[in-house]
Amino acid sequence: MWKAEPMSTRHDRRPDRATGGGAVVGVWGRGLHSRPVLLFAFAFAVMADPVSSVAYAIEAALRALGGELALLVPTMGLVVAVIAVVVANYLQIVGRYPRGGGAAAATGEAFGEGVAFVPIGALIVDFTLTIAISCAAGASALIAYLPALAGWRVVLALGLVAVVAAGTWFGHVGRAVFALLTTGFVVLAAAVLVFGATAHPTAHSSAQPAIPATAAGVASHGPVLAVALAFPVAMALATGVEAPSSAIAQLGQLDDPGRRRFGRVTLWATLLIVATLTLGLAAEAARLGIGVPTAESTQIAELARAVAPYGVFAAFQLVTAMLLLSAASSSFAAGPGLLNALARYRHRDGHHSGILPGWLGRTNHHHTPYWGVVVFALTSAAVVVAAGGLDQELVLFYAVSVFVSFLAGLCAMARFSLTARSWSQLALNLLGALAVVFTLAVNLTRPDAVVSLTAALALAAGLYWAWVRAGRPRGVRDAVANAETETEPAA
Repeated sequence: MWKAEPMSTRHDRRPDRATGGGAVVGVWGRGLHSRPVLLFAFAFAVMADPVSSVAYAIEAALRALGGELALLVPTMGLVVAVIAVVVANYLQIVGRYPRGGGAAAATGEAFGEGVAFVPIGALIVDFTLTIAISCAAGASALIAYLPALAGWRVVLALGLVAVVAAGTWFGHVGRAVFALLTTGFVVLAAAVLVFGATAHPTAHSSAQPAIPATAAGVASHGPVLAVALAFPVAMALATGVEAPSSAIAQLGQLDDPGRRRFGRVTLWATLLIVATLTLGLAAEAARLGIGVPTAESTQIAELARAVAPYGVFAAFQLVTAMLLLSAASSSFAAGPGLLNALARYRHRDGHHSGILPGWLGRTNHHHTPYWGVVVFALTSAAVVVAAGGLDQELVLFYAVSVFVSFLAGLCAMARFSLTARSWSQLALNLLGALAVVFTLAVNLTRPDAVVSLTAALALAAGLYWAWVRAGRPRGVRDAVANAETETEPAA
């Protein structure tokens, strides 16, 4: 049994803490003294996950609709509306926790530290699936450009997992590049929209395969019910929208008002960009008749191929693949960092804190918890193999766990609003919680989603058990915030 030391004390030895350390100072803060430049780098790096989801979420919705293009825009409109409600609630979370922590911090404060393991377990599952689906979708983007690679899909996806995992050895250095990749994708996607605005519907090269009977059944229910049943599959677009609420922990060189401002601007910018690209590409695909693609392509690739010059199409596929790998890399940083924050640590006075095996906290000289990277690499690789390297198979498991985290955070904020008698905020919290519950309820009509939810709750239960065994150390709710900052190698 370990003494119940506050878990957060293991992070008091961050090398840059006195000057506001963390990844952002280490990479962007030195030499980037302009706040607008820092905001751009932070915002566009953090939004890589939700922006990259555009590459497969629209197609996932269309498949769930049985290929009914007429229903694609309403479905994606509902998806964007739910995301907007979630973002509005996370603006409150950022305001309350300017030093990071997100749903875990809110849940731990509102309901007790042990309950914080619910969003923490959900996030661990989400990080694993983000790595798997991003690498699988990256392989799909490359195959859409070079169909000859189709027979190597699983090997290619596993290779991308290995490459991204290896890249994390160098810590957060790559995050400065993420902003540029996100920007490149946004610019090229906008170019596809511009080219498509003057294009006319025409037969294109990708023949549409038969829709599975289960999906066709969804589309046969009538438009309103079809959209209601199909939109949760496309809620993969929502994964990552919570990231600013925890990533602001990196902004140690800013004061609390500055971190709040950065977090809120990033949330609004993410919503604006994701909504514009999603609705624009969905509307263009519906107008031009770009339906469900063959196994060797993706819908977004077929849209770009149909409307853009060859050079733009090639660049679009390359940037799409690179952005997806950036999203995977972001989870490779956050996931092992979270395990590191929860790992046992022996303090100089001989006391111990933490709940997970100490080897998960071992880091290299780039502050990368390398054993945590190995754990996420192996689990993500297993998921990729189980899905045959198909991102459209993985998307059926996706987004469920992160919605568990959303629900925990929104319920916590509702409790705070009720205590403060802030009725307008309470109404917003309850609206958000209702939207999340509805999304989860519809999602859980599918066996795939049940598997994802079960994994998240099982992890939460396992972490809670380890926490009790360790003497219920304080600081659990700060684990997500601590995961966003670099630590020295463990002693």
